[in-house]
Amino acid sequence: MDLEEDHIVPRDVLPVVVIGNGPSGICLSYLLSGYVPYLSPEGSHPNPILHSKLQHHPHLSLLEQDLEYLCEGLEGRSSNPVAVLFDSLLLPDSDFGADYPSPLVWRYEPERAIPHVVLGRGPPGGAWHAMEGSMLTLSLANWMELPGLKLKDWVREKRRSVRNDRATPAEIASYYQHYVTLMGLQERFVCGTTVTSLRRVSTATGEAWRVSGLRREAGAELPFTLYAERAVLATGTHDIPARLGVPGEGLPFVCHGFSELEAAIAAGRLGQSADPVLVVGAGLTAADAVLAARHLNAPVRHAFRRAVNDPALIFNQLPKVLYPEYHKVHQMMTQQQAGGETSSEPTCSGSYPGYVSFPRHRVLAFRPDRKCVLEGDGGQRTVLQVSTVLVLIGSHPNLSFLPGNGQPLGVEPGEPISCRRNPLQVDPYTHECAGEPGLYAMGPLVGENFVRFLKGGALAIAAHLGRGRRGEGERSGGRDELPRAPDS
Repeated sequence: MDLEEDHIVPRDVLPVVVIGNGPSGICLSYLLSGYVPYLSPEGSHPNPILHSKLQHHPHLSLLEQDLEYLCEGLEGRSSNPVAVLFDSLLLPDSDFGADYPSPLVWRYEPERAIPHVVLGRGPPGGAWHAMEGSMLTLSLANWMELPGLKLKDWVREKRRSVRNDRATPAEIASYYQHYVTLMGLQERFVCGTTVTSLRRVSTATGEAWRVSGLRREAGAELPFTLYAERAVLATGTHDIPARLGVPGEGLPFVCHGFSELEAAIAAGRLGQSADPVLVVGAGLTAADAVLAARHLNAPVRHAFRRAVNDPALIFNQLPKVLYPEYHKVHQMMTQQQAGGETSSEPTCSGSYPGYVSFPRHRVLAFRPDRKCVLEGDGGQRTVLQVSTVLVLIGSHPNLSFLPGNGQPLGVEPGEPISCRRNPLQVDPYTHECAGEPGLYAMGPLVGENFVRFLKGGALAIAAHLGRGRRGEGERSGGRDELPRAPDS
């Protein structure tokens, strides 16, 4: 779809604009383009209660059914109920290692399509194109796929194999880009766009969302403006690295992204004879940094706030068989801890020479002489001499195009938006933003970091938009009332 330079006038109002072209925006575009899920006549679900509910209205598509009713009683690894429902229907009992076929069948019904446009800064796939290309993804390959195209089938056609049922970020990014073309969605995607403003305005036909921004074309950035009845935020949260907020964090040797580690490696600043690399953080990106540094035999110091046995630590939630490399990092974190009170560089020994972990420690300051001051739970301090510091403690979305950087839309209004600590507050069954009718959010912005669960947001939004288009009534306070069959 083409955007003309600032020539779209208020009377040309699109039904829907989606800001963000990662897997969230792609999945929503698929549903809005007329691809509709139904219960297959031969389909069955291992959950007998859910299967019974689906049988009550087998002629209705999933987009027409009462999602709240179908969600009742389901449990899963997401706090968003529709995410649990859709994941259960696409990958029944996958958390238990089962490989049940999905009871859903997809039909292309173009008469149900809702005109829309998807805006993105890069090619379809979003942040996956910027991720390190050789490491394995956290999720199983089938958890990364989108409806209608099996990832394993696509990989097989490329004459590649998926190692340990997992794929690399480069493979996933290529899969998402191919998906858009194969499903015929490319006309809805406008890449190379940066949204700079999203505001509600009055037009000749009523209120609408005005989207303004810049589009890269022929080496220049041209302004554009479009108007839409509904807007969907699907931008993800990888835009702005989180910072510690301590003295010296802006020094040149303190980095905040994995790509900066790659640059340090390419420049030869890391190695066995160099001072240690300090990795700050206990997430998977931090673990990837530890593995990359260890691959070069570089000494590593690893500081993080949680205890190694904290249930909230991601390593304590991953099956060891599927994630051996992360289990190895967790072993290192557990077995190679700095012990006792110290005021200087600890010595290394044991099974992992060159590596020392500092659980339940926080960074107090970085010094120009490449020293870092850590403080443990008991108040003891450790001063480390380092070559490079990698602060990998998460990231924040760039919502500068929204009033107040989107903070009024958070669960804690006025606080910075964060996937884990302060996601956008939405209705759990429609994903419409609280207090902003016609504005929706999905994916990491509402706390969904895994592709397998963000697809539920697409279902919730598409179902609600479809009901509005069919004239079945917009929400006003409570959820739309749809007919329910009595529980058997």
